[in-house]
Amino acid sequence: MDRALSIAVGGILLSAVAAGAAPPAAPESTAAACRGLPTHAELKTALAAATAAETSGLNNHMWATVVNRDGVVCAVAFSGTDRGSQWGASRVISAQKANTAAALGLDKGSSSNGSGQATGLALSTANLYSAVQPGGSLYGLQHSNPVDTAAAYRGPAAQYGLANDPLVGHRIGGINVFGGGLGLYNTAKAIVGGVGTSGDTACADHNITWRVRNLLKLDHLAGVGGVSGDATRPDNIVFDITENPAGGTGKSAGGFGHPKCLNTSGSDTLPPVQ
Repeated sequence: MDRALSIAVGGILLSAVAAGAAPPAAPESTAAACRGLPTHAELKTALAAATAAETSGLNNHMWATVVNRDGVVCAVAFSGTDRGSQWGASRVISAQKANTAAALGLDKGSSSNGSGQATGLALSTANLYSAVQPGGSLYGLQHSNPVDTAAAYRGPAAQYGLANDPLVGHRIGGINVFGGGLGLYNTAKAIVGGVGTSGDTACADHNITWRVRNLLKLDHLAGVGGVSGDATRPDNIVFDITENPAGGTGKSAGGFGHPKCLNTSGSDTLPPVQ
């Protein structure tokens, strides 16, 4: 009996090895996790319009990802004719940016018992650049919360950017510290997730993400706190870095600056938040 049982168990294990590694955990119910957030079709339509409208940067096609407040991926899309029309690395980067914005944004619900932010605090990924440089107040943040590579590189690749992208329903993780990620705020000015785009310069990515959020009508941030100094665009990218003549990253006057990119323009004319 013992020998027969060992053979049977061994056969099962060999079959599992032959079939590959143990299957990953099933994705969360996206219907429940992503309620109130854009569908794949809505994200793709907004991304195509935002990419076409943007004139700065390299004029590349883009990837976009939406996550919920807990970082569960709800939709992934691209603006080109197929997944090869955009930089392949940008799919995961867009998801990482969305996760960062969702994970580091606050709304007025954060305020209680004398602590928290009474009006919330919206931070774009662009706002993090200077703070994470050596000597910055958030140095090391970019090394926390690593990307879940098992989720990021699930296959088949033929589904990347489609409604059934293998990322959907999984937590991607990751912290990104350059332009392209924004928090999503509903009509109650509550943060409900994040959106990220990638595929061009970081400055153009920021502008495109801003337009995507506006088109999706999830930019209800009027009165929400931010670090940009512009109440009509509280989490806008900030260009206040003085170059260091000796080299290095330069100095941000407010501590939340982002370097200018190739063909940088238009961030100060982006649609005001609702």
